[in-house]
Amino acid sequence: MAELTSNLTKSLLTEKHVLSVSELNRLARNLLEQSFPLFWVGGEVSNLTRAASGHWYFSLKDAGAQARCVMFKGRNSYLDWVPKEGDKVEARCTVTLYEARGDFQLTVEFLQRAGLGALFEAFEKLKAKLQQEGLFDAIFKQTLPTYPQKIGIVTSPDAAALRDVLTTLKRRMPSIPVIIYPTPVQGKGAANLIANAIHQASSRAECDVLIICRGGGSIEDLWQFNEEIVARAIADCSIPTISGVGHETDFTICDFVADIRAATPTAAAELATPSREGLLNRLQQMHQQLGKNMQYLLAQRAQTLDYLARRLISPLQQITQQKIQLEQSAYRLNAAINQQLRNKQQNLLRLSQNLSHLNPQAVLSRGYAFVQDKLGNIINTSEQLTAGDEVSLSFGVGSADATINKTKP
Repeated sequence: MAELTSNLTKSLLTEKHVLSVSELNRLARNLLEQSFPLFWVGGEVSNLTRAASGHWYFSLKDAGAQARCVMFKGRNSYLDWVPKEGDKVEARCTVTLYEARGDFQLTVEFLQRAGLGALFEAFEKLKAKLQQEGLFDAIFKQTLPTYPQKIGIVTSPDAAALRDVLTTLKRRMPSIPVIIYPTPVQGKGAANLIANAIHQASSRAECDVLIICRGGGSIEDLWQFNEEIVARAIADCSIPTISGVGHETDFTICDFVADIRAATPTAAAELATPSREGLLNRLQQMHQQLGKNMQYLLAQRAQTLDYLARRLISPLQQITQQKIQLEQSAYRLNAAINQQLRNKQQNLLRLSQNLSHLNPQAVLSRGYAFVQDKLGNIINTSEQLTAGDEVSLSFGVGSADATINKTKP
């Protein structure tokens, strides 16, 4: 593309072609943007203007020259500081040309205070070294206790961060004792003292979680927490550690080595303790849920009791029902007996009538006689008798003895 633009520019400039101002500025802008990659430039801030749109306009100058700069809102919003007149800064930028006015300017992508490049380089070098050794690995991270019995704090007794942490701990769980391991957190030799305080807390082993904190500041202010001696002290600590150094946008080596990073010291205190209010709310919810469960169980048992009560019959009611059943059974028995008696009487009458019809005596009463021999055998044919046999004659009333004189076949 650069070659194509260069050839096009040469073509336009060699031919008898009259450029418009817009064409000239556009060609100049293209040449500048393609010739200069993203680079760093250092200088002093002057003529700083913060527009209502959120964009920053300023100049970078040195003893012999100056260049106009623009840093758009989308980029400067990532900075945690605002430059002021006279600040020595280093800008990572690209070269461009504002076509409307033909102004040469730098578009700034990132801005830092002068001299921070060496610090950032040292930071990245130590970070890469410790990461390669495994000090940042998740498998070595300890789990924070859910309900700590004591909390330790490594910080300066005069730091505002300590007041924030103590205020938060008191609000969230005032019953937890706090042990402070005092140490300077800024200045010459502070890194060694911070490391000694961490070693002391680890060896005394009198707390369940250790907060390492200080308030926000520049990278120089926080540099003690980027020292290797502090990082190794945290890695060797037997107590779970929370790093609460600086503001949310600040990152230190301490953050990567600690078991967990908090965005601020206040956030570190929140991570270290359960919320008393939250626990009370949860307890209240559990109490309410337990009450609902008890009411539900009692209602279920009451319904079961009502169901069983409907099935349960009292002894008196059972006696009454048995008496009624007995009376009904007695009535049915009497009815059955009477019916059987009537049936038997009818059968007896019928049999009596049949017997009367078949009774020989009834036949004899109509003028017939009943003949028997001496042995009592019934004589029903003349062939059973001979002349001179004695027989007995039975009449409807009375009897008589007779002798057979003559028989007829």
